[in-house]
Amino acid sequence: MRGSLGEKVGEGAVSDIHAWAPGQVLKLFKAGVPRWIGEHEARMTRAVFAVGGLAPEVLDEVTLDGRFGIVLQRLEGPTLRQRLLARATTSEQAGAVLASLYTSVHKTPSPPEVPSLREWFTAASRIPDGIPKHIATGVLALIERLPPGDGLCHADLHPGNVIMTADGPRIIDWVATVRAQGALDLARCHVTLSDLVYAPEGVDPEQPRALNAAVQSEYARLAGMSPAALTAAMKPYLPILRAFALAEGATNPARRGRLVQSVEATLRSGG
Repeated sequence: MRGSLGEKVGEGAVSDIHAWAPGQVLKLFKAGVPRWIGEHEARMTRAVFAVGGLAPEVLDEVTLDGRFGIVLQRLEGPTLRQRLLARATTSEQAGAVLASLYTSVHKTPSPPEVPSLREWFTAASRIPDGIPKHIATGVLALIERLPPGDGLCHADLHPGNVIMTADGPRIIDWVATVRAQGALDLARCHVTLSDLVYAPEGVDPEQPRALNAAVQSEYARLAGMSPAALTAAMKPYLPILRAFALAEGATNPARRGRLVQSVEATLRSGG
């Protein structure tokens, strides 16, 4: 079904979400966003959906006024972030939802199209004005020393990327998905909620940290491991995710400086 550009129903850092056709939305990437990013996200989302993952169905790809777009199944419901902001969900409840979703993702077969951790980070290190060369070199060497991991990771699973539908929570934005050990996803959660976090006006600034603690506690319980064991499993991935955050460019100068210093310190200590 060919749709038409309807009302804007959402917005992210690199895309606008518009109504498209009944039961469909168009994720339209903003002007200046490289086409390959959208094409990669479409490919990853299709691959995860095909193996039964909690991704929306990709229905088409279009170009409007030079902007690439992905036509997706419309998932009806608020995001988990919206429920947190409305105080309809507590940090503990949201943490349980995220932990359950992480567990589901990690049990999903990893499609062959999903890049390995080395491929994933190598691609990120090529983004202009992102990861300093000496940090990229050091992190790639660190990745070589890690035990192999071939599981499916979303690598950007946070409350804004969870839609609370009537049929249960679903996950969007699969552009960063990677094959790695599940601890990478929990490390990403920690970096997002502890290193990159900001609390919107009217929100308790401690809420993100409480959410992070709740996610880790519940994930460890579901995985049958101690919180200390999960913390140890996450540790080698923290500098990788902090360096990856530099490639994303979503950090202010002060925060970027802290990330660089943190990764450099880890690399000097041998990881």
